Amino acid sequence: MKSVEDLDVFKLAHELTLRIYKVTADFPREESFGIVSQMRRAVSSVGANLVEGSMRLNSREFRQFVGIARGSAAEVGYQLLLARDLGYISNQVYEETRSDYDRVGQMLTCLGQSLDRE
Repeated sequence: MKSVEDLDVFKLAHELTLRIYKVTADFPREESFGIVSQMRRAVSSVGANLVEGSMRLNSREFRQFVGIARGSAAEVGYQLLLARDLGYISNQVYEETRSDYDRVGQMLTCLGQSLDRE
């Protein structure tokens, strides 16, 4: 298998991580230890779990980390909804970013299915 960093799902997840860090920089200061921290931990967990899982000894272990990454991507989706409803992001930012995270979730599902076949 090629490096996990060469996978489209990793590249998109990393791009979205950078986007979330930029977006949350403008959140109210009182949210530093609330939604900002939660969103950043969840979003960075997607790529981190892909990297960690890819270094495991077999595809079954990697598959487990892909599932964890998928859960983190879903968590980001909820955090985006919450941020929108609290007025921290616009509906446009929500729609664009949520759509991309849905795509990451789909890509992670496909990756997991391919690992199941190995």
